Amino acid sequence: MKAIRVHEFGDPEVMRCEEVPDPEPGPGQLLLRIRAAGVNPIDAYIRAGRYGSLPPLPYTPGLDAAGVIERVGEGVSIRKAGERVYVGGSITGTYAEWALCAEKQAGLLPESISFAQGAGVYVPYVTAYRALFQKAEAMPSETVFIHGGSGAVGLAAIQLAVAAGCRVAASAGTEEGRRLARKQGAELVVDHCSEAHGAEVLAWTGGAGVAVLLEMLANVNLGRDLDLLAVGGRAVVIGSRGSVEIDPRAILSREARVLGVSLFRASDEEIATARSAVEAGLANGTLRPIVREELPLAQAPVAHRRVMEPGALGKIVLIP
Repeated sequence: MKAIRVHEFGDPEVMRCEEVPDPEPGPGQLLLRIRAAGVNPIDAYIRAGRYGSLPPLPYTPGLDAAGVIERVGEGVSIRKAGERVYVGGSITGTYAEWALCAEKQAGLLPESISFAQGAGVYVPYVTAYRALFQKAEAMPSETVFIHGGSGAVGLAAIQLAVAAGCRVAASAGTEEGRRLARKQGAELVVDHCSEAHGAEVLAWTGGAGVAVLLEMLANVNLGRDLDLLAVGGRAVVIGSRGSVEIDPRAILSREARVLGVSLFRASDEEIATARSAVEAGLANGTLRPIVREELPLAQAPVAHRRVMEPGALGKIVLIP
């Protein structure tokens, strides 16, 4: 089979499309025919060697994917051959024609969701759910500001927050991104390249500040984010590419909280809860993954460059 392989950490070009042996499922494992593999910023951090926990070399990148179960190993009790599934994590990596995954890593993909959309389910939606509800404990009617609302996680967060009855504002750096955020249900969408965007968000809350703020680029925005929080507000850091200086008095004066979120720190129970909620939303049409671009598997280096560029508009997926 064809698979992307990384033999050394570095720039995107270290990823090469190679022929490798077809995998065979062991006990408790599924063999998945990959129809689409999702590309996430975390994939790029790992490939560059800039993540806390790195896989042994060589390895095949990828956490998100969707496809059809070809065969199941001994002891598999729930999933069966022929099912359309999305996966969150795998044993062998998802940038490939085939992948092995544990039974618990696969969830059913409704017929209404394409494979390309399914490749944008796990990391974006489970991250957004975990940030909104397991960390920030967002409640219906609360105000939520999603700072970076046109990327895959931001769009997922808008859909989840709107479905939960929150009042939602979002930001995006391009007009196309702002239109997309509005289409998902955000009441207010601001240009985060504008110095006035914070004042617009505060005005939207009547000066009270937002109850929940999700931050995708904390090294740029967190210092100013704190001034947008309400008393008792919660800021959740989802992404950061460096350090930032903050004034702790902005936290003290509001009795606010700054929280971090990482899927890799979630318990099995938390992941199962999040996946159940996401799968219900996919089934009833509340949640609709947005695919920005589909690229051939061999263009993984191009995908890694694009996923780190500003102006995101949903998910980039690779098609084996």
